[in-house]
Amino acid sequence: MSLIPLLVGLLLACAGPALARDMTAPRVTHTQVDWDAVAVALAGTTAAANTPRDTLARLNDKMGERFPGIVGSPVPVLLPFDTAAWLADRAAGRMPADPARRYSSGYGAPKSFLPGPSGYDAAFAITPSDLLSDMSFAKPVEVQISGSELVYELDTPTLANGVAVPALEAEFPGIRRLILERELRYTFVRYGVPYIVAIGCNDGPAHGRRMACRQAEKIAEHFLKALRIAGGTPHAAAMTDAAAAPAPAVVRPAIERPAPVSKTFTYFGPGQLIPGTGMGGNSGVRDYTVYANVRFPIARAPAYANSQSFMHWGDCDHTGRVFAGRRGKGAPYRCRVNGRPLVFDETRNYAYPWRDNFCEHRHFFVGQCPSGLGHQGQDIRPGACELRNDGADRCKPYLHDVVAARSGTILRAPNQPALMLIVNAPGEHVRFRYLHMNPKMLDADGVLSGRFVREGELIGKVGNYYRFEGGTSYHLHFDMQVPTRDGWVFVNPYMTLVAAYERLIGARGTEMDETPVASVNTSARAGAGDDTATAASPAPPPQRELPQLTLASEQGLIPHPLNRDSGSSTPVKAPDDEGQRSKSSAASPCAAKAAARAGDGRHCEHRHKHGARAKRTRVVRTVGRDFPVAGLGAWSIERDIYARHGRHNSRYDRF
Repeated sequence: MSLIPLLVGLLLACAGPALARDMTAPRVTHTQVDWDAVAVALAGTTAAANTPRDTLARLNDKMGERFPGIVGSPVPVLLPFDTAAWLADRAAGRMPADPARRYSSGYGAPKSFLPGPSGYDAAFAITPSDLLSDMSFAKPVEVQISGSELVYELDTPTLANGVAVPALEAEFPGIRRLILERELRYTFVRYGVPYIVAIGCNDGPAHGRRMACRQAEKIAEHFLKALRIAGGTPHAAAMTDAAAAPAPAVVRPAIERPAPVSKTFTYFGPGQLIPGTGMGGNSGVRDYTVYANVRFPIARAPAYANSQSFMHWGDCDHTGRVFAGRRGKGAPYRCRVNGRPLVFDETRNYAYPWRDNFCEHRHFFVGQCPSGLGHQGQDIRPGACELRNDGADRCKPYLHDVVAARSGTILRAPNQPALMLIVNAPGEHVRFRYLHMNPKMLDADGVLSGRFVREGELIGKVGNYYRFEGGTSYHLHFDMQVPTRDGWVFVNPYMTLVAAYERLIGARGTEMDETPVASVNTSARAGAGDDTATAASPAPPPQRELPQLTLASEQGLIPHPLNRDSGSSTPVKAPDDEGQRSKSSAASPCAAKAAARAGDGRHCEHRHKHGARAKRTRVVRTVGRDFPVAGLGAWSIERDIYARHGRHNSRYDRF
């Protein structure tokens, strides 16, 4: 009797829907702006009037010439611009030929300026050696400033340790300096509004296009001292001639979920990574927050949120792969972090249940993840994989549409792979980022900074672009950031995507639970499974030990049904069990030597005896390296440069 049906039956018998937690809305604090204090600060300018209302109206009318849309900000706009001098020269009719250079303390016109109903964001591109005479760093640097009426209160820590800044305390009471997610940040509150100034940097020596954080401190402090009020408009309820009235309460929209329950869509809860794939042995974050009611970013269902690194054809995030036997399509291999059997064939990843991979093994700084490192977002595969030819193991790219998750403004430079969508709407201030679309196609379609797109509007195609065509698997990387008291931080988009997908298919998904299975009773009878293509998964194995079992649905042991929610009649290809069966995990001298030499490119021959039959030789190749926790910090800087999403090429971590 075949072991496969027995294994499937046991897994299905142990698996079932989880006692799902309710999705939650984000906790948001609404700031109370002291507009009277703003009017007092403007008293010495030509915009001063008898009432705060008139003062702000005059200022916005004049400054709108330099900063279009500034009247739309509900908070005072602070920018490195000498407002009083510009207003005086304008009134006297003595404007210089280059006002941006004359009044901006060397920062020039902003690279981007995005005011809106929930605050404003601005970015300035400078060359440090041109700005300060004692700066040797001569490559472009971006300085960002944000003021938000909304502050998202997160349940999980951001791992930030801010320190006081005595040199700025007199001018900015309570100002704090911190390094978070590869940015030097200064946070302060003025007129009741939290502001953040941020510069990307290396917490060490300058490297590539990133200056050292010690150098960035000089730029940031120079920038802070140049800040002046440039405009802003109180809410109607606060535009009184007396003390500022309280701003209107934020009405957080209810989480929109359909009533019917899907027969096919299943997902593991947030934080349940593929066993063994978290950084430093950590799990993910059980964050059930739906941060926004978004449109699902892939146009049509079905779609599959799962890992592109630790599933079939994945590179195991360079933690090491062990190959055995033949190569080519369907060739078996495993990741050293968990021993899960995999094959080289992308088509085997297109099945439910979904998997969160926000805190999956990556060397990106993510304050919300337990180790402070992670993936920053979620990988999403489209509905199907069309192979290039019969013998191929890769999917053809650019066959599925990508759409805007919300109405907002595009922020993207020509030839830049990363696309940022800035949403600044009443009661909502969010950034979404899309990766792995082809930059030349985006350029040709005019998907560039300043373009406003509507929710659901086509913005690109799912691709496999990472530095070059075919540099990664066929998927979309999607992540999101929200403003906090520590500035913009990455938050887990997983449940936001679950809720969006439910609205797309018109039915609720079923959250699945994982039950650890210690062993298989070969005398057990095969159980009858339903059509959800789900099963149990083992508990995370001990370090460097290979588990005997893996998720049946992720091995391809259970065929996947048609997706009935999307109205599609196209079956999703389910993998067969070739190369999928768990091999013996008994240690061998060859395996031990191979593990000890991981990454040196040498091979090891392992002879297996099968009774009286002839000896069989198998070659085991080990690829990748292990990094001790103590050396992780130093390695992560170098790794970010060449081994990940091309941040130095794509301005991946810039506003």
